[in-house]
Amino acid sequence: MRPHDPAEPEHLTWLWRTPEPKRAYEVVIVGAGGHGLATAYYLAEEHGITDVAVVERGWLGGGNMARNTTIIRSNYLWDESAALYEHALRLWEGLAEQLDYDVLFSQRGVLNLAHTLQDVRDSVRRVEANRLNGVDGEWLGPDEVKEVCPIVNVSAEARYPVLGATFQPRGGIAKHDRVAWGYARAADALGVDLLQGCEVTGIDLRAGRVTGVQTSQGPIAAERVALCASGRSTQLAEMAGLRLPVQSHPLQALVSELLEPVHPTVVMSNAVHVYVSQAHKGELVMGAGIDPYNSYAQRGAFHVIQRQMAAALELFPIFARARILRTWAGVVDVCPDASPIVGLTPVERLYLNCGWGTGGFKATPGAGWVLAHTIANDEPHPLNAAYTLERFSTGALIDEHGAAAVAH
Repeated sequence: MRPHDPAEPEHLTWLWRTPEPKRAYEVVIVGAGGHGLATAYYLAEEHGITDVAVVERGWLGGGNMARNTTIIRSNYLWDESAALYEHALRLWEGLAEQLDYDVLFSQRGVLNLAHTLQDVRDSVRRVEANRLNGVDGEWLGPDEVKEVCPIVNVSAEARYPVLGATFQPRGGIAKHDRVAWGYARAADALGVDLLQGCEVTGIDLRAGRVTGVQTSQGPIAAERVALCASGRSTQLAEMAGLRLPVQSHPLQALVSELLEPVHPTVVMSNAVHVYVSQAHKGELVMGAGIDPYNSYAQRGAFHVIQRQMAAALELFPIFARARILRTWAGVVDVCPDASPIVGLTPVERLYLNCGWGTGGFKATPGAGWVLAHTIANDEPHPLNAAYTLERFSTGALIDEHGAAAVAH
C-alpha cells in the first residue's frame, strides 16, 4: 500500500487502495456505496467481524451514492419508518467524530411545504405523529416559513401558494462523497478489504445456502453474503433464484453554477415535487420525482426536469437568473409501499438491503448499522424487523407512499 502523498487529494487514494482479493471471506458485501461501506464498518466496529470484503464493479461511492441530493431527515409518518430514520439521524449527529472524518453534516433544517388544505391536514398529522415518536418537528404558517427561508415565495397569488410547512430543525444535508470516503477509510483501517473493479457475475449456492460469489476477478467463497447494490438489486437477487417486488426507476437531479449563499435551509414540496438546497460549495441542488417508467438508463425523461424547474421558479423567483451546471440521473429501487427491504432472505445466510427509493442516503448510517446487526446475529434488529421480504405476502406493509412528504 503506497503511503499517502499530502499534496494529493485524499479521496484519490482510494483509486489505488485495492488489495488482491482473498479466495475466501467470512462476509462478502456486494456494493461499495454508502450502505455497503457503512455495513462493513459497523460489522468491524460494533461486532468485531473484520474478515469482510466489499466488492464493487466500479469505484467506491461511484454509483447512486454519487448521484443523490444529500438531504437528511427523519420526519416520516409511520412508527417503523420514524424509528429507523431517527436512529440514522442520531448516528449522523455523531458520525464525523466517530469516523474521525468531516462528512460536512449541516443541520440547517428541512421545510416540507403545504400547498392545499389536504397538504395541511396531512402535514399537521405527520408533525403530531413525529412528536409521539420522539422526532422533532413543528408546523409553521406562511410568515414563519418566510422567516426560516426568506427566498421562498409565500404570496397568496403564487401558482403554488404556500399555506404552511412542517419543519424539522435537526434535518439538513451532508457531503455524499465524503460520507463514502469516511466509511471506506474507517473500514479499511479496521481490516476490511475494499475490492474495486470487481463485478459480481453469479452467486454460489449449495443446499439452499449461500457459499460465495463469482466475480470478474474470480470466485470468492463466503460464509455470508449481503446485497447492497442500489439499482441492481433485482439482477443480483435473480442470481440466487429470488424474485423481488422491486422496480427500478431513474431519479433525476441537477445543480446550478456556483453562487453566493442565498438558501439557508432545505425546502421540499410534495405537491409539485421539487426539493432544493444549497451545497457547501455554492451550487443549488435540485431533485425531482422518479421517472414514471421502469428503466436502467442513466438518463431520464427531459419533461421531468422541465416541470421541476418550472415549479422551482414559482417557489423561488430569485433562481430565474441561475444557470444549470449539470443534470444527471441515478437508478433507484422502489418497493410497492415505498419502504425498503432490509433483512433475511429465503436463501440461508444471504441478506438483502434494497428498495429505499428516495430514502437511501438519509438512512445510510442506520441502514448499515441494522444490516450489520442482522448479519452478525443472523436475525434482524427490532429496528428492521418489520422490513422483511415476507411483508409482501402477509400484507403487513409500511406504506410511506406519499405519507412522508414525498410522492414515492
